[in-house]
Amino acid sequence: MDFFHVLNRGVEKRKIVLDDRDRGRFIHDLWTFNDANASLNFLHHARYEQLAKRTPLVFIHAFCLMGNHYHLLLSERVERGISLFMQKLNMGYTKYFNEKYERVGTLWQGKYKKIAIERDAHFNYIPYYIHLNPLDLSFPEWREGNVKNPKKALALLRDYRWSSHLDYLGIKNFPSVTERSEILHLKPSAYERELISIISTPEIATASAKIE
Repeated sequence: MDFFHVLNRGVEKRKIVLDDRDRGRFIHDLWTFNDANASLNFLHHARYEQLAKRTPLVFIHAFCLMGNHYHLLLSERVERGISLFMQKLNMGYTKYFNEKYERVGTLWQGKYKKIAIERDAHFNYIPYYIHLNPLDLSFPEWREGNVKNPKKALALLRDYRWSSHLDYLGIKNFPSVTERSEILHLKPSAYERELISIISTPEIATASAKIE
C-alpha cells in the first residue's frame, strides 16, 4: 500500500473555515466525497448515507483541518482514487463556501500538494506531524522540539476537535472518517508518550523535519 501526504491552502493563504459550521462541513465532506458514486445534495446526505452502497475512493488514515489549510494522509482504494477524491472534495467544499459567503472564484492555492511517503522516518513521523499542527497556534516551538510544558500542549490538542488526533487516543470524535489500523499500532498512552518526545526533544524533531 502506497501512502501520500496531501495538503492544500486557501488562495493567498486566506481562511478556508470561518466558524464551526464550516469545520463540521469540511469533515463531513471528507466522508461524503470519499465515494465513487455521485454525491447527492447536502440536504439529502443523511438519507443517502443510510441507504446508498458506498464505494470508497481512498483510505483516509489521518487528517487535520486548520484555519487556512488542511493535511491528509491517504492511500488509494481504487485506481486514481486520490485524484478523484481530491477533485470532489475541493470542488464540493468550494461550492458550499462560495454560496454561504456570497463569493465567486477559486478558494484553493492551486492544485493540492501530494507527497509520496517513501522513507521509514517520514512514514513513522507523518501521523504525529499532522496531528501536531494545531500547536502552531500556541506552541510553535514544537517544530524544534523545544516545548517546555508538554502536558499543557497535549491538553490543547485534546481540546482541538478538527483532526483525527482524538480518535487515535481512543476518544470517539469522527471515527467513521479514518482508517487507523494501518498506521499507529500503539496504545493511546504510548501514542501520547511519542508526541511528548517529538515536541520536547530537539534531536527527534530535527531528525523528523522537512515533512512538507
